[in-house]
Amino acid sequence: MQIGPIALANRLFAAPMAGVTDRPFRQLCKNLGAGYAVSEMVTSRRDLWNSLKTSRRADHRGETTPIAVQIAGTDAAMMAEAAAYNIERGAQVIDINMGCPAKKVCNKWAGSALMQDEPLALSIVEAVVAAAAPHGVPVTLKMRTGWDQAHRNAVSIARAAESAGIQMLTVHGRTREQGYRGEAEYETIAAVKAAVRIPVVANGDISSPERARDVFAATGCDAVMIGRAAQGRPWIFREIAHFLATGEHLAQPLVAEVRRLLLDHLDEHYLLYGESTGVRSARKHIGWYVHGLPGGEEFRKRMNGIADCRVQWQAVADYFDELGTRSDRLPVKAAPAPECEEDGHAQDACG
Repeated sequence: MQIGPIALANRLFAAPMAGVTDRPFRQLCKNLGAGYAVSEMVTSRRDLWNSLKTSRRADHRGETTPIAVQIAGTDAAMMAEAAAYNIERGAQVIDINMGCPAKKVCNKWAGSALMQDEPLALSIVEAVVAAAAPHGVPVTLKMRTGWDQAHRNAVSIARAAESAGIQMLTVHGRTREQGYRGEAEYETIAAVKAAVRIPVVANGDISSPERARDVFAATGCDAVMIGRAAQGRPWIFREIAHFLATGEHLAQPLVAEVRRLLLDHLDEHYLLYGESTGVRSARKHIGWYVHGLPGGEEFRKRMNGIADCRVQWQAVADYFDELGTRSDRLPVKAAPAPECEEDGHAQDACG
């Protein structure tokens, strides 16, 4: 599979999720079998580019290629400028956010709110494509099926976007009105695939190897994009790849491997965020890993009171050391991880 001139390792992608898919997490997913991973959304507002949050999101040091950056905004000229800004900082693919359902994004008419104004959406696509073209950088688009059940216009936008030069489309199988409620539907994704010639990626509720297989079959899509199911389970990409290739399931990962993966992830996380922010923002990742594991809930509550990176790191190491005395392999979790929270505030998982 390719995005324009860029060849991808496989057809399993990690979704952009604000507050989640930072550089350490993207790299972890790539190391565990994701062929492609998209950054958290970067604002098109120039006045925020020098903020600590945006500078971290635009940090690609040590990240393996291809480097894909998602941008968000409502003004065509500003979005074009944001594309150029991120290309200067290493972006090899620019993705336009037309799928985020978060109120604080949609209230400003960005994200999936753009689907309500097709002329504005198209003007943004045209401006970004024009800004990226001189650099040979392909532009992609991530959207939902529509604003609400009565206005599912993904096919219309897909056709216009393809004509304007978009080189790949990702469709989350829900409307903005649904948020993440109910079940994703794939009929609209299949209709988009039938309407365009460029690659189409299916997103939404792909949480198991069987579901990935079924979505490929139901939609004819070129790739699947996985978001929330990778939280605390980044090895899902290799699980799906193995199942699609062989029809068989991989064994659960070794506890010792999960221990190493999480501790290495924490080391990279602390380096990016520093101690004060890093110890707090790491809590959600740790919580996802231990959710559903023996003693996981008690450990999570205790870990949330730790304010020192070194103490937090050692507590995680000790937890998995003790878990390893019970079983060589990670127990099968009974339920998916809860919605992401950090210090009591819900994050905007825009996958």
